[in-house]
Amino acid sequence: MEIVIKLLYVLLGLFIILNFGMFMSVSMRKIVARIAGRNGVPFYQPWIDLTRLYATRDSISHGIMFYLGPVFRLSGGVGIFLFMPLIVGSQYFSNFSFAGDLILILYFQFFGMLGMALGASESGSPHSAIGVSRGLSQFTTVELPLTLAVISIAIQYNTLSISEIVNAQQGGIMNWTVFTNPFATGAAMLSLLGAFSHSPFNLIKAPNEIPIGPPTEYHSTFLGVLRTNAAILHVIEAVLFMNLFFGGATNWVELMIKSFLIYFTSVFVGVAFPRFKIEQSVQWFLKVPLLLGIIAVIIYS
Repeated sequence: MEIVIKLLYVLLGLFIILNFGMFMSVSMRKIVARIAGRNGVPFYQPWIDLTRLYATRDSISHGIMFYLGPVFRLSGGVGIFLFMPLIVGSQYFSNFSFAGDLILILYFQFFGMLGMALGASESGSPHSAIGVSRGLSQFTTVELPLTLAVISIAIQYNTLSISEIVNAQQGGIMNWTVFTNPFATGAAMLSLLGAFSHSPFNLIKAPNEIPIGPPTEYHSTFLGVLRTNAAILHVIEAVLFMNLFFGGATNWVELMIKSFLIYFTSVFVGVAFPRFKIEQSVQWFLKVPLLLGIIAVIIYS
């Protein structure tokens, strides 16, 4: 009976995260549109788009692996959610977190990207190799400083459990990792810009350069799966950074405010800076973010 109750709370948490993710996405689109002097889409647009996509069917076939790509992508986002504690001290909204869950979540982050790379290989598009090489090259360099930051805080708190890391930050804002380990926080937050893939790191879609990619290559339900994953993944990655560096959340309101502000950081940078070339992006992550990660590990080792 207890496991049934736990599953119901997990599904409730997933429902909240999904809808908040769509709200957060359309909010950012509205902000960017207002900066450009436009009104932007209405706030209810993501729900209409998702309903329409899931209701659409087609008979086009590119091969099994092409359609498994979005499934793997969604599995990565949902996998991170399932093992991510959401509310500090909550028995039911801690999901299935366990000792060492931080390592598992890092694997899930890369899982979705690899699935999309395999799917692109069967797309039939001559440009798919460009997207795959860009995506894997950038994501690999994003993971380097992020992994060093994670190693640093694991050494600092002597644990790989996200729940224990969050608990260690309770008792006041000065206990947050952002103040106790600023080098790791700097490395991770700079890596976050690449993880969210806003400008200047939106190299995979490259909307002003290559008029193709997942939004046009995928269609109907499969594009709906990708949109669902994007709504979940952006929120849950922001929650991961909130847990590791900003003290976690003791209630849903605090979670939404903190995750919104973390996500807004990448949107602000995207509005302020033009897009990099792939070589510029890779070199950028291998400079300041990587250096900060190395310093963080040295200090706490």
